[in-house]
Amino acid sequence: MLSYLAKLESAFEPLHVWGSLSLRVLLAGVISLTLGFLIAPGLFQKLRLLKASQSLRTRDEVGALADLHASKSHTPTMGGLMIFLSVLISVIVCARLNIYVCACLLVYLGLTVIGFMDDYLKVTRKNSKGLPGRLKLIGQALLAGLVLLMLAAFPGSSSAMGELWVPFFSEALWSEMPLFVLILFFFIILVGSSNAVNLTDGVDGLAIGCTITTIAALGVMAFIAGTPKAADFCSVSHIPEVGELAIVCSAVLGASIAFLWYNAHPAEVFMGDTGSLALGGLIGTIAFMIHQPFTLIIVGGIFVMEAGSVILQVSSYKLRKKRIFKMSPIHHHFELLGWHENKVVARFWILSLIFAILGLATLAF
Repeated sequence: MLSYLAKLESAFEPLHVWGSLSLRVLLAGVISLTLGFLIAPGLFQKLRLLKASQSLRTRDEVGALADLHASKSHTPTMGGLMIFLSVLISVIVCARLNIYVCACLLVYLGLTVIGFMDDYLKVTRKNSKGLPGRLKLIGQALLAGLVLLMLAAFPGSSSAMGELWVPFFSEALWSEMPLFVLILFFFIILVGSSNAVNLTDGVDGLAIGCTITTIAALGVMAFIAGTPKAADFCSVSHIPEVGELAIVCSAVLGASIAFLWYNAHPAEVFMGDTGSLALGGLIGTIAFMIHQPFTLIIVGGIFVMEAGSVILQVSSYKLRKKRIFKMSPIHHHFELLGWHENKVVARFWILSLIFAILGLATLAF
């Protein structure tokens, strides 16, 4: 919205500043952060009054972990609504609503709805079983298909999205992926990132703290990809207009910082699947659109560790009837080793920051 004011610079020259991407990126973060703090008290109080707390798994299901988390049984969930509202308003105000921004907002909205339905069923049924996994996958598949149809409808984005880029290579390894490969590739990214963040959301502040470092790194990459000279200097793909995604990243960053204020131990609210599924899918979508899906494996290293630990645990038990970890995702393993959850979160945040820096370092080669 603000970017369109730059078109009126002939009438009032100072309005040209609103054409600056850097200014709008900064403003998006500030607006989102402010909105988060304005929305949070009323929304979270409403969730408490509605007793919208998620039923935790029992001792029969998770053993000693149930005792460690017993105090969280009355903490309200669905706090991801605050992040969503803050991001949506901030992006609409600050970004040019081009095809990339609209596609990201569609994914974010769609996954927020799916996550909300999952949380709602958990709250109303008073158990930890929400929306069936197959319905989540169907919803994610439909979103992936809709986004690719949107991108295919615009000549610039359709040609750009067919390229496959890998870190440390200055040119695309695959200049035009077949449609069925592209659909499968994006679906894997969307589902993988969405579920990985969801698995990480198990202790106070962990998922949102790692989201902050990941989305900050992606914001830098989006800004570089949308700036010709910067993209050429870093030997990465330049995609016209994709720099607007840096505004989306900044908005998520601001809202996430506001949410962390309330989600830090002891958490006053949980984001629930309303937040984690949607944020994960949005992160994956942005990485796909800026041609950094493989760099996301580095930048989002904590999310990869969490999802990988679940895959390894399940595979080991099915094949050998033995568990590798005391419990998965891996943050629970460390809790059961005796680490206080604050120590788990702090150390995982440190690792997440290191992964983000390593991911950004790939742009220098």
